[in-house]
Amino acid sequence: MIELLTAPTPNGWKASIMLEEVGLPYEVRPINLGELEQKEDWFLKVNPNGRIPAIIDHDEGDFAVFESGAILVYLAEKTGRMWPSDAKARSVAMQWVMFQMGGVGPMQGQSNVFFRYAPEKIQFAIDRYQNETRRLYEVMDRRLGEVEYLAGDYGIADISAWPWVSIHGWAGVEVDGLENLQRWLDAVAARPAVQKGRAVPLPPETAPDTEALKKAGSKMLVQ
Repeated sequence: MIELLTAPTPNGWKASIMLEEVGLPYEVRPINLGELEQKEDWFLKVNPNGRIPAIIDHDEGDFAVFESGAILVYLAEKTGRMWPSDAKARSVAMQWVMFQMGGVGPMQGQSNVFFRYAPEKIQFAIDRYQNETRRLYEVMDRRLGEVEYLAGDYGIADISAWPWVSIHGWAGVEVDGLENLQRWLDAVAARPAVQKGRAVPLPPETAPDTEALKKAGSKMLVQ
């Protein structure tokens, strides 16, 4: 059994969507970010960085995995799903996962913070992160004009990126004119496993704009 420690954020949704896609049984342990539960000693033993999501694989000697990208790869390797067997194809998938982990997530996350939560509205910072997020979307749009999904076939690259791009409006970034990206957003959103995973641990309509999220502010948005 997989134990999923998570909260309703894009990084959290990656793990729950992946678990739904690969069909592994799992139990959810919601983490209250507003109360900084992820900074408590017991959680830091699972993830020393104090961030969600994390998983504990109780079938493998209570093996813990943190970092959302690492969780995707672990589950893909464990199940042989959402992950190409060919080395070159696997590298392509990994490249797009890294693109999200190193680009889309950090830039959009900072856009969230400065656009929504910074006590002082610093227009330079807002413009900087919104423009860079949009640029990264444009990179994805060009790629998705060549292939149906980011790595060709649907898999961990899409599961990594979709939760972030799906809430682009929360960061004040529009996808107007990015027809390939919009097509991809709709295609991924239509998958039953994505819909189920997106509802963990709260229904989609309650996140990310929840009272807990508002109170937590930027402490929560960096997840």
